[in-house]
Amino acid sequence: MDGDIFDPDGAREKLAAWKGRIDKLAADTHTMSTRLQETRVTAADPSGLVEVTIDSTGALVGLELTSRMESTKPDVVSQTIMRTLAEAKNKLADRSQEIIAETVGTETPAARAIAESVENRLRSEPGQDTPDADPGSEDDYENRSFLEKG
Repeated sequence: MDGDIFDPDGAREKLAAWKGRIDKLAADTHTMSTRLQETRVTAADPSGLVEVTIDSTGALVGLELTSRMESTKPDVVSQTIMRTLAEAKNKLADRSQEIIAETVGTETPAARAIAESVENRLRSEPGQDTPDADPGSEDDYENRSFLEKG
């Protein structure tokens, strides 16, 4: 027989191996999807003014403001919330990349496409989508809380 044509037993073995790989990929993909959907990330700003929690889509699901908010200008509070939200999304992007690598790996084009999609949807570069002012900078002394002054 020609070496390029499988005998029936060889063909069954190849199909069984292929099916095993497909079944494993399906199970790994399901595990990845479940873990990604269950992921939540919490981030707090360094000054202790704000803590945000986001779900797997990056949507805000929790916001904690400390009593320090009462003595802080509203624009500083909003900037801090936005900056902390961006930090949480970056943490979520990192965690999502870990989950993808742990479950489906990073070798296949499909896995790389999923990882890239998650990265593009969540990742925020420093300063992107956040106000420029830093509530702790010396240049913004007047907008800082009395707790941060002096």
